[in-house]
Amino acid sequence: MAWIASISFALLVLGVPIAFALGLAGTFGIWQFGIPPQVIITRFFGGVDSFVFLAVPFYILAAELMNISGITDRIVRATSLLAGRIPGGTAYTNIIASVLFAGVSGSAVADASALGRFFLKVMPEEGYTKEYAAAVTASSSIVGPIIPPSGLAIIMATVSGLSIVDLFLAGVIPGLIMGLACIVVVFITAMTKGLPRSAIVVERKHMPRVLLESAIVAILPIVIVGGMVTGAFTATEGGGIAVFVALILGLVVFRSISITDIWRAVVVSARVTATIYFLVAAAAILSYALNLLGISSLVTAMVPFFGGDPTLFLLGVVVLMLVLGMFLDIGAALIIFVPLLMPTITQLGIDPIQAAMVIILTLAMGLITPPFGVVLFVLMKIGNIGLSPLFKALFPFIIAQIVAILLLVFVPELSTWLPELLN
Repeated sequence: MAWIASISFALLVLGVPIAFALGLAGTFGIWQFGIPPQVIITRFFGGVDSFVFLAVPFYILAAELMNISGITDRIVRATSLLAGRIPGGTAYTNIIASVLFAGVSGSAVADASALGRFFLKVMPEEGYTKEYAAAVTASSSIVGPIIPPSGLAIIMATVSGLSIVDLFLAGVIPGLIMGLACIVVVFITAMTKGLPRSAIVVERKHMPRVLLESAIVAILPIVIVGGMVTGAFTATEGGGIAVFVALILGLVVFRSISITDIWRAVVVSARVTATIYFLVAAAAILSYALNLLGISSLVTAMVPFFGGDPTLFLLGVVVLMLVLGMFLDIGAALIIFVPLLMPTITQLGIDPIQAAMVIILTLAMGLITPPFGVVLFVLMKIGNIGLSPLFKALFPFIIAQIVAILLLVFVPELSTWLPELLN
């Protein structure tokens, strides 16, 4: 079992794309059992053979359409009204904008890329360091995969059998808590070291239009989640409706996109979808190989070490996911490890929804931690920043968000209350 992991890690170190590294390691493991190659092909296509996965391209396309509709500027102007001209106002605006943007994009990378281009230009002009501006953007961007609509929730639902609606609802409060953790760090910094006041100004005569446009932008997540909660449509159908709403907003309401823009969004979405599907399919091969090698039994055998204590087990899961998130793609980690952990989670009486949120949030931390933090690389490129100074500025935010995750471990109602209320 260890040698399969070693092969996969070695391939990653050599620069092999992660999907190929996972798939090749899993293929080699399956071959050791003399299993026919046809089984590998079956597992490859079976990894994405799910009705739920049909929702992925729809949500990606809807997010892409909203992005090119000028939504970033509208969100920033709306959130600047909330932050005002208090010390650290633009940092607060950055965080709140990320939370709102999460309800549109569902992606940390999209969040960091879109908002990073704006705030890494504006914040240094106000007196922030580029490293601090990038740290605020990076830490708040990981709310993207948590607040619905969330692509990670779709993958989690597929591999765990949980309801997508429940996972979407469960992500609202944890996502807000992660954003609040960032706000607390900015507040402490503003009180102790001082931060510049915001220079983003919205004229009084433009305020009604800004508020109206921000309310219109909020339609997308409300339509998606509201429709699924009421049973009006499924998650996959909701994705199609999200695309329709995004088209109406871009073509009719904002009038900010053209047919060429739509085609460009379709091409980008197709590429992103193909990448995700290929990664999930390759991870399914590795997961099958690990199951053949008895990793499920190994996980079950470790339960006595936690003394039957659910909280202690979840803390162990947090540590495991923090480490995995540093080296593995989040989707691949979910595909490989969630099916292994869920039986034990159920056995210990842990609410699966709570466990799912803890896993997703902890893995999302891998997006902003070395050595393979994708969000870090995006912001380093945008701001021309070195890894070491960026991580130094980011460290307090990471600590605060880990504390937020621990809060979810000790207070399960933060994850389960909203799904239970609306069900």
